[in-house]
Amino acid sequence: MKIVIVGGVAGGATAAARLRRLNEKAEIVLFERGPHVSFASCGVPYRVGGRIPSSEGLILQTPASLGRRYALDVRVRHEVIAIRRDEKRVTVRELETGRVFDEPYDQLLLSPGARPIVPDVPGARDGRVLTVRSVEDSERILALAKRGGRALVIGGGFVGVEIAENLVHRGLAVTLVEAAPQVLGFLDPEMAVHGRAALERHGVEVLTGAAVVGFETGESFAALLEGGRRVEVDLAIAAIGVTPETPLARDAGLRLGARGAIAVDAQMRTSDPSIFAVGDAVEIEHSVLGTRAAISLAGPANRQARVAADTMMGVEARYRGSIATSIVRAFDVTLGAVGASARQLRAANLAFRSATVHQTHHVSWFPGASDVHLTVHYAPGDGRVLGAQIAGEKGIDKRLDVMATVIRHGGTVHDLIDEELAYAPPFGAPKDPINLVGMVASNDLTGHAPIVDVDAARELMARGALVLDVREDSERARGAIEGSAHVPVDSLRARLHELPRDRRIVVYCAVGRRGYVGQRILLQNGFDAVNLTGGFSSWNARRAGS
Repeated sequence: MKIVIVGGVAGGATAAARLRRLNEKAEIVLFERGPHVSFASCGVPYRVGGRIPSSEGLILQTPASLGRRYALDVRVRHEVIAIRRDEKRVTVRELETGRVFDEPYDQLLLSPGARPIVPDVPGARDGRVLTVRSVEDSERILALAKRGGRALVIGGGFVGVEIAENLVHRGLAVTLVEAAPQVLGFLDPEMAVHGRAALERHGVEVLTGAAVVGFETGESFAALLEGGRRVEVDLAIAAIGVTPETPLARDAGLRLGARGAIAVDAQMRTSDPSIFAVGDAVEIEHSVLGTRAAISLAGPANRQARVAADTMMGVEARYRGSIATSIVRAFDVTLGAVGASARQLRAANLAFRSATVHQTHHVSWFPGASDVHLTVHYAPGDGRVLGAQIAGEKGIDKRLDVMATVIRHGGTVHDLIDEELAYAPPFGAPKDPINLVGMVASNDLTGHAPIVDVDAARELMARGALVLDVREDSERARGAIEGSAHVPVDSLRARLHELPRDRRIVVYCAVGRRGYVGQRILLQNGFDAVNLTGGFSSWNARRAGS
């Protein structure tokens, strides 16, 4: 059997190694257009920031190392320019010599990846407009990123935030421009605000709702923004996303999905049963939404590569889709999400409810406690967890991984209550934020303590609901929901006669806990009351993120 692989990195190189472990006799040829067959593209921003001292630290495997360990025929600087499906051959150009030749295959695996998007505006082809994708990109950025200089980052997603942080570490002044109303668009606005705040605390100028319309080139270099602002910089980084590399598949007549990525089945087969595809170039199922999407994440690419290799070798395997588990750091704040956001759920017309808690990452009385902000979206019937978002300084990744596991296995908010998580004072709490958000959501679904999120609270207010602040006087003096009444929770039982019984009451406190106590007092005394989940903290975060 002869297997040809087009493209290395997470998809192609992983598949090649798995294929060899399954079949010692197969002939495996891997063509990679670039100079490196296996490198850590996710590490490029950290190479720029100096966390990775040299470019060699990004290179995971070489043709020689793969050849020694796995007996693979790896050829870098070789571009596959055509697939001749009827003959089961690919046409290859050796980039260093220009030689063109054909290579036969029994089975073909495509792992061409994706290419960075550069704004289609005047001046964007200038050599000072750079991308963040390859080892060579990191060296080009470092050549221009001089301490005391100025950089523009276009795009506030994962890569934009990471490269902004690392340019600051490099000693540059950074302006980040995002066309959307918020940075980190994979998050709900009230969660993304924590990322923006971290960027701004560390000196990054963040401009949302702004777009680059061109570049002034010449001896000086400047970005031109909508509205007429001119930002003079030494370099600009395009971090506005990627587009699947599919011309090869398209020209070969392989079926593409609605968004232009390669269509594959659960075994990673394309429309040609002899051709498989994995990684950033393919369209896969979002397991929560049930929709098809190109999800550019290294973890899914690795698992897809394993499935494709197993299937080629006759091993039963199936890719179960992606739940889009994502995490990013913005200086001292970590932000993560898994499953679907509120925006995605609305777009998919999926009914959901949301619960939010704000709690410290370990018990508050132990030194060093820092805030964790956690929101869970769940189905209104059975409570199945549809998505989770989390932000804070410590303990974010481990809780995100718990939520990912729950979602992957179809767990509910009721299951979150029973998760037995590690507790000792330096690490957590007897009621972890995971448990607590499950309790809040479960109370909501059972009717014990119905909650509303900020959007629902605003709708109730518009329909005449009374908003009741149960915080202390000193807290209210620092800010409150406009038009709200005020009765501190410890005085509530004695002042029930002051409240109307013919209006719904939206109760709120700082983070939701005292609001819950106040709500239970009201409910048991015949009032119609709901609790604002996340309290005034969530109200403020939504206002800042909108």
